[in-house]
Amino acid sequence: MRPVALRRWLWVHRWSSLVCTAFLLMLCLTGLPLIFHDEIDAALNPDAWRPANPDGALLDLDMILRIALERRPGDVPVFMSFDVDRPVVNVTTGASPADAGALHFASFDRTSGALVPPADVGEGVMHFLLQLHTDMFLGLPGMLFLATMGFLFAVAIVSGIPIYGPFIGTRDFGAIRSANSARTAWLDRHNFLGAVAVAWTLVVGLTGVVNALERPVIGYWRETALADLVEGAGGGAPGAGASLDAAVTAAVAAAPDMALQFVAFPGSAYSTEAHYAIFLHGRTPLTEHVIAPVLIHAASGRVEGLRDMPWYMKALALSRPLHFGDYGGLPLKIVWALLNLATIVILGSGLYIWVAKRGRRVDREPRAKAT
Repeated sequence: MRPVALRRWLWVHRWSSLVCTAFLLMLCLTGLPLIFHDEIDAALNPDAWRPANPDGALLDLDMILRIALERRPGDVPVFMSFDVDRPVVNVTTGASPADAGALHFASFDRTSGALVPPADVGEGVMHFLLQLHTDMFLGLPGMLFLATMGFLFAVAIVSGIPIYGPFIGTRDFGAIRSANSARTAWLDRHNFLGAVAVAWTLVVGLTGVVNALERPVIGYWRETALADLVEGAGGGAPGAGASLDAAVTAAVAAAPDMALQFVAFPGSAYSTEAHYAIFLHGRTPLTEHVIAPVLIHAASGRVEGLRDMPWYMKALALSRPLHFGDYGGLPLKIVWALLNLATIVILGSGLYIWVAKRGRRVDREPRAKAT
């Protein structure tokens, strides 16, 4: 590589890294416990809730909805979601479906209809870490800022390849020149770990950027593809008349390779005044975030529309499991955690290398003036 080109790559690598390092360290430190969110919840709540009748028949969804509304007189149903690993139905109600600021959330045992208490131990801390990791408590501006930091991180990774690449054949891979200065030893560690984790850091960095764009991407989807599906379904008599259980059965039959995720009731943001919007998702750990909405007429129970997710929504859906490594069980989470720790060392060593180099330059200037 020509010296001029190498200097340009060094400049890009140095400044893209320095701008994003502090925020990437924060994301790595908060992301580490988030990788093990499920395991931490289980450890902090050992006496977890159990269904009243583990071997009993499940109550139908109409019965669960009736129980939920009896507990909230005057409310109307807005959403209904379903736990994956336990027979629990979560019902969101409100004074009106459009009043998002006054919604009530409650979970019910589908084997008995009893209220399921929330698992509060540790939830406050995990919620704080997730919010800090997602948007730094700044909402959409924070998400867009972190997306920019993630993009700069990807630039730093890519620009590091042509810098380190020419030196791979000059010495043994992974060799650390510990006999030289501490800065040289840390430079070797930085280069070695960067080479080992380059693919992973690039994948996690770019999926983090995609995740940070979640709100505008979902907003665009709602205003285009989902709105087209709703408009295509037409109107009709408002309100629910058909059995919710029958509507869900019809939706699942329309896409038998998918599983039930949640129901948006008539009048909610994800449906129309006359339809249930029943959202289905993939059955594998990697595709469970890929969803497809089915519109069911609330009065007749007739299937009136099914829409696959567009490519940009599929990219968003697949980016989350790739980002957190939660699609391959505990072994993959451990690998993700180890690579996360390696990334922390890469970021910290890169900052140390830059500070040490500036320190040497500052030390040389007085000596140069003295001579």
